[in-house]
Amino acid sequence: MTPSSVTFRSNGIDIAAHLHLPDPDRRAPGPLPAVVVGHPGTSVKEQSSGLYARRLAERGFLALTFDAAHQGESGGVPRGLEDPGQRVEDFKAAVSYLTTRTDVDAGRIGLLGICASGGYALTATGGDRRVRAVATVSGVDVARQFRLGADGTQDPAVFRSLLDAAARARTAAARGEDPGALPIFPETAEQAGAAGGEHAVEGFEYYCTDRGRHDRSAKSFAWPSIDRLASFDAFHAVPLIGPRPLLQIAGTRAVTSWMAVDVHQRATGPKELHWIQGASHVDLYDRKEYVDPAVDRLAAFFTDHLTGTA
Repeated sequence: MTPSSVTFRSNGIDIAAHLHLPDPDRRAPGPLPAVVVGHPGTSVKEQSSGLYARRLAERGFLALTFDAAHQGESGGVPRGLEDPGQRVEDFKAAVSYLTTRTDVDAGRIGLLGICASGGYALTATGGDRRVRAVATVSGVDVARQFRLGADGTQDPAVFRSLLDAAARARTAAARGEDPGALPIFPETAEQAGAAGGEHAVEGFEYYCTDRGRHDRSAKSFAWPSIDRLASFDAFHAVPLIGPRPLLQIAGTRAVTSWMAVDVHQRATGPKELHWIQGASHVDLYDRKEYVDPAVDRLAAFFTDHLTGTA
């Protein structure tokens, strides 16, 4: 079914969202279990999060996906700001919105975060007891990724140089000058490979070619994103998730999977780290041969913990 467009408020900012409903002939009677699906960093609701939301709706869940504040069709200035605190609040605001709907069972709401939203979903769940279950796909703490690199081996000088640039940008803005923005993607896949290897090439191919490109997907971050990411820790609240269940889905080829292992070790409640054989981090955004088994596991997880009838 074609999703319907809805809006809700998050810290006073208008959030643009899509609501994916099950087909009427597959819909259970009464209020539905619901899943909020968050998108990767720089992404929009029409990309990977929309794919997973649609597939979960096919399994009988009401699924809500949204553009983060300052990005996509949502409000907020400056544009292109990656604000970790706001991203967490967006998830909580989405839960609040769902509790107002008569077609949603407010006691059966889960979160699903993809890539950067995986980390934000964990933080949101740790602090919001209305969330009954949380899952991630290729989940990362984007702050760790900026500070340490996708594989965790980045020279600390790289992030220090970004902080220096962010400081100069703040000074320029205070003087009424154009602070510019931090470009996320290079001009070519070859340049991406030289800068960040296979993982960067895959990101370029998804966001900058016909494979997954979208006009509203961000190609740069506002510079204040960097110093806001400097002190954020998406995994700090993981021990607070228990006794609620946590499912993480990661590809065996994903260079970011070390973060999923870290989360798994921190989790205090029921937990599962489910591996998709042969998949890279970005493969799980859209490659059918990897998305299909991921959706199967997600549907079983949410059926079990949001309906109790796995």
